[in-house]
Amino acid sequence: MIKPNPNIAVMAPYALPDISAAEGIEAIVLAQNEHAFPPSLKVREAVMAALDKGQLYPDSDWNELRAAIGGVHGLDIDKIICTAGSMELMSTLMLAYMSANDRLLMCEYGYLFMCTLARLVGASVDTAMEPNYRVDVDVLLSELQPDTKIVFIVNPGNHCGSVIHNDEIRRLRSALPDDVLLLVDEAYAEFVEEDFHAPIFDLVEQGNTVITRTFSKIYGLAGLRVGWGYFPGEIRDQLRKVLNPSSVSVLSQVAARAAMQDQETAGLARRQIAQQRDYLSTQISSLGLTVVPSQTNFILVEFVSADSAASAFEFLRNHGLVVRPMGGYGLPACLRITIGTGEQMQLTAETLAAWQDQHHG
Repeated sequence: MIKPNPNIAVMAPYALPDISAAEGIEAIVLAQNEHAFPPSLKVREAVMAALDKGQLYPDSDWNELRAAIGGVHGLDIDKIICTAGSMELMSTLMLAYMSANDRLLMCEYGYLFMCTLARLVGASVDTAMEPNYRVDVDVLLSELQPDTKIVFIVNPGNHCGSVIHNDEIRRLRSALPDDVLLLVDEAYAEFVEEDFHAPIFDLVEQGNTVITRTFSKIYGLAGLRVGWGYFPGEIRDQLRKVLNPSSVSVLSQVAARAAMQDQETAGLARRQIAQQRDYLSTQISSLGLTVVPSQTNFILVEFVSADSAASAFEFLRNHGLVVRPMGGYGLPACLRITIGTGEQMQLTAETLAAWQDQHHG
């Protein structure tokens, strides 16, 4: 029988969350950082109209979608690449630039899919600690190796929800060698208070920084799989050599374009999610639990022990609320909770309060 490549054979499958509730109970899934609300009416109308073009291949240059993105963010559309989710952007970048002789430097609680990609190409991975659940530029720089090729950070952080000021990212870029690529994943950037998170797209003009974003979070299109990134021209050209030119479907492109052009709905969602995030954080904090300050659509809750977190997880699950255990990410005493509707957040707060009453009763 044919055998896989050695580096693939030793890899574990990518870990997917168990999103099932207790038997016989319909699950409210708060484990995947999905949007609390369905796509806007404008998105639905655009998708319905595009069904008449379903027999055609999608635009492999994403012209209308890039124009919409560039118009909102004031970007050079020639430097924009669109893919089936930002995961595909990261995969393509790693395939184009990383090999067994290279090292990836990422943060302790960074997006673990990057570790999978590094193993796929045989590259080594170094991690920098995150004191207080936040990216620390000085710690990152202290872990830099002579053969580090890519430094990867997520801001705001996934899985902690914390954010560092973009001035810190500028400081990081200025301290890195010119031949080290800085990859900044900004999947949750649209949730951040604008005065705290001035855009850093201009760093791309230096030729050694790339920025990825997604339509899965603030725009609520996780099921349609659309991501985009801003790339220096030379890197863009290399990525196009290995990129599937038809990965973003006709429906996904028109949906993303309509969502990008509907900034009013995105702004309303941002405010509603922030309100519910603050409510849930306050309620959970009042129980004596630690909530990591978040500027995303989720919160990280720290319990007194791993056993306590596991107990709370099962209690919530038995009441139909599925959240994300974080043991696989080195945070066994933590649970991550996606921000949902007001009704869902009230139920979550009440259920955790009931767990605490039982746990400490």
